[in-house]
This record gives sequence, C-alpha cells and structure tokens, in this order.
Amino acid sequence: MCGIIGIVGTENVNQNLYDGLTVLQHRGQDAAGMVTCDKRRLYLRKDNGLVRDVFRTRHMLGLQGSMGIGHVRYPTAGCFTSAEAQPFYVNSPFGISLAHNGNLTNAAELKRDLFRADRRHINTDSDSEVLLNVFAHELQQAGNKLTLDADDIFDAVAAVHRRCKGAYAVVAMITGYGIVGFRDPHGIRPVVFGKRETPKGDEYVIASESVAVDSLGFELVRDIAPGEAVFIDVNGNLSTRQCAEDPRPSPCIFEHVYFARPDSIIDGISVYKSRLRMGEALAKKILRVFPDHDIDVVIPIPDTSRTSALQLSYELGAVYREGFIKNRYIGRTFIMPGQKQRKKSVRQKLNAIDLEFKGKNVLLVDDSIVRGTTSKQIIQMAREAGANKVYFASAAPPVRYPNVYGIDMPSVNELVGHNRNDKQIAEVIGADWLVYQDLDDLIATARQGNPAITHFDTSVFDGNYVTGDVTQDYLDFIEGKRKDGARPGAAEGDNTVIDLHNTA
Repeated sequence: MCGIIGIVGTENVNQNLYDGLTVLQHRGQDAAGMVTCDKRRLYLRKDNGLVRDVFRTRHMLGLQGSMGIGHVRYPTAGCFTSAEAQPFYVNSPFGISLAHNGNLTNAAELKRDLFRADRRHINTDSDSEVLLNVFAHELQQAGNKLTLDADDIFDAVAAVHRRCKGAYAVVAMITGYGIVGFRDPHGIRPVVFGKRETPKGDEYVIASESVAVDSLGFELVRDIAPGEAVFIDVNGNLSTRQCAEDPRPSPCIFEHVYFARPDSIIDGISVYKSRLRMGEALAKKILRVFPDHDIDVVIPIPDTSRTSALQLSYELGAVYREGFIKNRYIGRTFIMPGQKQRKKSVRQKLNAIDLEFKGKNVLLVDDSIVRGTTSKQIIQMAREAGANKVYFASAAPPVRYPNVYGIDMPSVNELVGHNRNDKQIAEVIGADWLVYQDLDDLIATARQGNPAITHFDTSVFDGNYVTGDVTQDYLDFIEGKRKDGARPGAAEGDNTVIDLHNTA
C-alpha cells in the first residue's frame, strides 16, 4: 500500500508535494520520495523513513520546479532497501518519472518481455519499475517522433492496460511535457484529481485520496475513473480519455475498512459515513446473534475503529468509552515484519485505562482481524486491566485470503481467519465471544454511498480476485515472499540516496 501525488503548478511545488505526502503518510511509512522538474532538469530525493525524516531543509531547497510527483511506500513486493523507494526514473524516451500504488500480478512475465523483446533493463525487484518501463516502451512506440501530444500519451496508457494485470494507480511525469495520472481498468486502488485557480493560471493535483486535495486548498474535481487517464501539460491544460477497452469498476473495499483516512471521499463514497454504517450493521448482527447480551461498555481499538464503535454503541444502547490510549509514534502493527516485533509493538502502541475495564463486561471493536496477534494482546491487556468478560467485534468479515493488489498482508498461513471458524478464532485470540461483520452487509455499507458501484474487490474475504488472472501458482509465489523472514531488509547503515541533481 502506498500514497501517490503529482502537481502541475505555476510556482515551486516542493512544499505542496511535501505537505501532500505528509497527509498521505498513513498509506506508507517505510520510504518517501519526490522528484521535481524545472526547465527540463530533474531533482530527485528519496530514502527510507517518514516524510519528515527524508526531506530536510537542504533537500527542499534543491527540489526546484513548477511540477513534480511524490510517493510514500509500504513495500508489498521487492525488499525494504531505499533503492526501491519511489519515484523511479528512466531517461528514454523524454525522461519519465513514475510513482505507483498497487501490485502487478504479471510482473514476472512483463519483466521477461521487457528484457527479451523491448531490450529494457530492470534494476530492482519492484513491480513499479516494471510498470515504468512498460509505459516508457509504449510511449516510445506511440510517439515515435520528436514531440508528444496528449493522444500519444493516452495511446501509451491504453497499451499499458493491454499488457499489465493487477492493480495500479499511477502518477508519471514526462520531462518538459506534464504529468499523467491513470488507474487500472478495475479501479482497485484509489486516485483523484483537483484544481486550483490562481492569478498566474490553473494548477492541478493528482493524489491517492481526496484529503490531500482538500488540505492543499485545491477543489476536488472527481475520481479518475477505472481505465481512465488524465494529462495536465506544463501550461495547466487538462485532457482526459478512457483508455481501457472494457473497464469494470471494482474498487477495493478494504480502503473503507482500514486504509483510507475517514475524511476522504473515494469513488464518491464518504469513508467516514461508510464506517458509521459498518457500526450500525454490526450492532444489528450482535442483536440477532446475542439478543440477551450483557455488554456494559463498548471500547474501540484506536484509531480506525472509532467511527464504527461509536455508532455500534448507539445502536446497542451501550455506553461508549475510550479505554486505550495510543502512542501515535508507533506504526501499523499487522504490516510490521516479524512476530516478535509485532508483539512488542502492541504494548508500546496502546495503554489501557484500568478504570474503564475493572469489573465490566467489555465489547472491544476493531476494524478487522488479520493475524490475530494484535487482537490477542489487546484482549489480554483488557483482562489485566480488570475486565470481567471480554467480547470482540470486527467491522469487517474474517480475512481468509491473501491480498494481491497492493496491501501488504501476511502469508495466508499467518492469517488467523484462514481455515478457522468464528468459534476457533475466538479461542485463538482469547475472546469470550466474537462477532464478525457479514460480507453482504459490508458491501451494502459502501454501496449506500454510491449505488452506481455494483461490485467491489472483496478478495481478502472471499478469495474472488477481480482481475481473473490469479492462479494457485501465483498465490504460492506470494506465499513464499510474504511469510515472516522471507524478504530482505535494508542492510545496516544503508542510506542510499538517488539524486539526479543537487538534492543530497
């Protein structure tokens, strides 16, 4: 999972890119990068770390130009070294920089084709570099001339759609020409664009979530449609085209469950409102399954579940309380590598307020349960704080299958929901009883915000992969890469910085 942003402005865009990446930090905490363009000269800075750590004053002073793109990263493929931080760059044709959110399911096949047929070298294990080179090759074929126009770029995107499988939301900067944003034909990963009028002319932003558009003072125009491409040239002129032959909108519903900020609007759906509806639907299920429940207090596991838990408590007529205080300087635990690190992080991340637990029957509400490691630790903390009984409710159904579209979920054998029923999962995490959201109800909570969307990617819950190309061999390949200890990390002292000009 990653966050992307691109801006075509009338003045230096480095500060706006920085601010936008900070707003998108929740989408990636391992690495950050930015490349700007000033009179056909590129300035690039990227490294491992949070946005605030990667970009110091000396870097910002060197990142000159009125257009640029940025990226924050969770690695879902490849490794954790800074060499795979984005944006990526290739000099031919024209000089293209690219930032990508998602995962290509046919990356290995594309990599072979790029070497054998397209004569292009791939230097990392990142599927984003593969995607960049596919786009670059197709742009060379589509243009095949000294200058480019919007139709050449859209033809190249159409060719990308024909070759690439999986999920991809992309911003790419073509040196001296402008920025293009595009989305895979299923629209699995989100991307929007906005506009800002200034005395010097119109400015545009493309970003993963609408919250980045709002925070920078742009007016949200709309989502980029599945299969669509949006091109903004260096003079602020906007062009759009549907580039997919058969777009089939299937946005990822897990964005609403967990990843997106609640103040974002994705595909016309308010994330906040969808989470309120999740809480309402979950409360109705609890009343069906446990009509004589003895819940004294509803306590959310911060932060993502707060919205659902508040509405759930209202529907149940139960008291809502904040029982855990969160240390905001600890990352998201289900994505942390290594079981020991995750267990240690839970205790560092949360601290219980004993008075809210002592002698009470407590319903803990979380957005989802992935490995179950965090849930087990939190339930134990509730008991240590004096809870009489500890119940658990998940705003999402059981996560039983791996994600292949850009969310760094663990190996399938590390998913607590895999090959277990609800009672068995409750025993594993130590809950007195456990209630999951029904999948149909989850879909309904999102669809209510935009009935025009008739289908979502729900593959982590039901194993139905919307791109239709995910085989057992591919799942086995993913399994080998994702299990704890499988992926290499950055070597001690690794602080690789890739600079095109004067940003170190």
